Amino acid sequence: MCGSDAGNLSDSLSSHGLSKDRRKTILGVALDMDGLLFDTEKLYWQVGDTVLQRRGFRFSAELQQRMMGRVGVSAMAQMIEMHSLKDSAEDLLAESDQIYSELLGETPDSMPGLELWIDYLDQIEMPFGLATSSRRKFVDRIFESVPWREALQFVLTGDDVVNGKPDPEMYLKAAEKLGIAPEAMMVLEDSGNGCAAAVAAGAQTVAIPSEHTKSQDFSGAILVAESLADPMLWSLLRA
Repeated sequence: MCGSDAGNLSDSLSSHGLSKDRRKTILGVALDMDGLLFDTEKLYWQVGDTVLQRRGFRFSAELQQRMMGRVGVSAMAQMIEMHSLKDSAEDLLAESDQIYSELLGETPDSMPGLELWIDYLDQIEMPFGLATSSRRKFVDRIFESVPWREALQFVLTGDDVVNGKPDPEMYLKAAEKLGIAPEAMMVLEDSGNGCAAAVAAGAQTVAIPSEHTKSQDFSGAILVAESLADPMLWSLLRA
């Protein structure tokens, strides 16, 4: 890591009261999926826009931000509330699932730096797992041909929690799966709701905004990284 990167990392940690001496050593990593590992947020935008166009509305960044990280009918409830829809959340979810399934096709494109990041975690023998609000049927489909699937220590989906993000339940369960305290876990997130969930759980949270989430609030993150290949992200595991 070059001197400027080291200085920027130190400044970022200090701004959150997390000097090297005070920050717990990272013993495990929890990864979000949509928009962090795979470029699926654009598909969710298409789904939301299709559903709303059928009812005379258009999808928006504001609604996307409200829905991101929430699970199933809870996400649909945000759509109903914003546009005063007459549909039930269950009906909207079924309709959305059908559209998403048709759009998904093969394994979606990886986000920049994904393979390098997974290789690095493997090289340093850092345990890691998946913590996504997506339902298991879609997670299984996406990971069907992912070569490093077996490296995951756990897979938590929206089906495994009662309360979706920004509630901390997902990341508290992730820490349990890793067998470590939340404070010793690094969480990587691309959304404001996901970041809020990880921070509330007490995890060392890194935000990696995507094109769809770069304007969201990442308060509490110890680092806002450029991508999975950002050297400052990697340095956190060596600090």
